[in-house]
Amino acid sequence: MSMYKEMSKTIREEYKKRSDLYKTRLVKWGADPAVVRIDKPTNIARARSLGYKDITGVIVARVRVVKGKRKRAVHGGGRKPSKSGRFFSRAESLQRIAEGRAARRFINCEVLNSYPVGSTGTTAFFEVLLLDRKGPAVLARKEYRNLLENKGRTFRGLTNA
Repeated sequence: MSMYKEMSKTIREEYKKRSDLYKTRLVKWGADPAVVRIDKPTNIARARSLGYKDITGVIVARVRVVKGKRKRAVHGGGRKPSKSGRFFSRAESLQRIAEGRAARRFINCEVLNSYPVGSTGTTAFFEVLLLDRKGPAVLARKEYRNLLENKGRTFRGLTNA
């Protein structure tokens, strides 16, 4: 088995068992801000399979998203039984919401891809891979240069999420 397959296997086992390391990470991540830039990906095997390279201009951000349905504030006046619900399912997946938040936070970057890294009962955590639009190391690579031509990829549904 290759090194990255072995690494992803151990990460999956850690997630299934909910080891102490995993639990402490989730507690620490919950105390952090909603969008945080991190130095290295938590799951390097998954990040590399999605196109991550350890070069300047490739940024990794961890995003926290609240799970569950969206609560509508107040339904309009009058009796409308079909519209009187309070909770509605979201139009986008949690992963797409996380990508959008990272794209809005890092306005000089373009979203490459994202993947889940953990979840609690109320929150889900995703790591989003971003490319610096002006980074010389990023512009030197052909596969990244083609992606940077599409501005706002995540808002038009061009990422894997």
